[in-house]
Amino acid sequence: MHLDIDNLNSRETPFYYYDLDFLETTLSDLSIASMRPNFNVHYAVKANANRPILELIANHGFGADCVSGNEIKIALESGFANESIVFAGVGKTDDEITYALNQEILCFNCESIQEIEIINELAYNLNKTARIAIRINPNINAETHEKITTGLIENKFGISMNRLGEVLEIIKNSPNIELSGVHFHIGSQITKMYVFRELCARINGINRWFNELGIQLEHINVGGGLGIDYDAPRINPVPNFQSYFALFDKFLQLFPGQQVYFELGRSVVGQSGMLVTKVLYVKEGETQNFLVCDAGMTELLRPALYQAKHHIENISSIFSKVENYTVVGPICETSDCFGKNIALPLTRRGDLLIMYSAGAYGEVMSSNYNLRNKVDALYRSTRWKEMANEYNRVEAEAS
Repeated sequence: MHLDIDNLNSRETPFYYYDLDFLETTLSDLSIASMRPNFNVHYAVKANANRPILELIANHGFGADCVSGNEIKIALESGFANESIVFAGVGKTDDEITYALNQEILCFNCESIQEIEIINELAYNLNKTARIAIRINPNINAETHEKITTGLIENKFGISMNRLGEVLEIIKNSPNIELSGVHFHIGSQITKMYVFRELCARINGINRWFNELGIQLEHINVGGGLGIDYDAPRINPVPNFQSYFALFDKFLQLFPGQQVYFELGRSVVGQSGMLVTKVLYVKEGETQNFLVCDAGMTELLRPALYQAKHHIENISSIFSKVENYTVVGPICETSDCFGKNIALPLTRRGDLLIMYSAGAYGEVMSSNYNLRNKVDALYRSTRWKEMANEYNRVEAEAS
């Protein structure tokens, strides 16, 4: 990813920095790797709902995986086709369901029996038929952080396989529901490919079970979860999409005509964004030195929430000497810490730090905690220069 150092130095910090050229490269790799007649990629909008990013993704013809009514709305405004939008989420409100029905979206991923009943009722009121997929918990350990593991048997997400018979009976008696497929999502930031192979094996059994009941599922939604390299983003900037899709192509056993849906988010946008922050103070502690930055957990929540690690660089230092620092933010929380014992060149007040891999779950999770202002974004693009310049101008005027 390219760093325009002069442009970074001229901006008020903190801010998010997006390289749209790099995102374009990632999207091209994703398009090529997923180029199979029955594979369909839906971008998980929750990873980053930044408008120019959404527009680039929509321009490549991908669909959208949304988890709120507002995500559906911005997806439509950004150019995603109605019939390419999937609506997931464990707590859809009546208003959101009604909005999605009126927009004629592709499918609802349903996570409970009562949700199916409510969707049927609302669809009846509108004289519409809702296409749904049953989200099933396959009870697979994604071997990722416990707070982003979602496919175990006891979870707020999805429906246990033990209740599928009951679910099918409900659907049978719901005239405004059309069962289109099944949905799985076992977690996020998955880096061990054998986990996806295990998922394929579990899906194959479930798919056969439906077929034996005489139910031909139109699609299998395998979710997302493909991880990125947070430790070495410069060395491994683009995930191995080829291996990921080849695994499903090899091990997922489909019946004729079945489509496969993928819901990738982090792997699409994660490495295209960074958080740029300035060192306010260098504080000498008893056993460690602190770099107090003007960005905090209000701009990048993942380290505080998941104990996540982001690669950090000092792009201002002129020194060759290296020291270890604890990098923290200004928020009145001890958890407002980006990392401990981070090796950086000798750092002074005013130096700029770059926190890599902030394109996913960075800006979209930001907050006004401590009554802090939401920060701006800077866009770099050569191919999309006009668009980038316009968004930079709008952001500058807003600030």
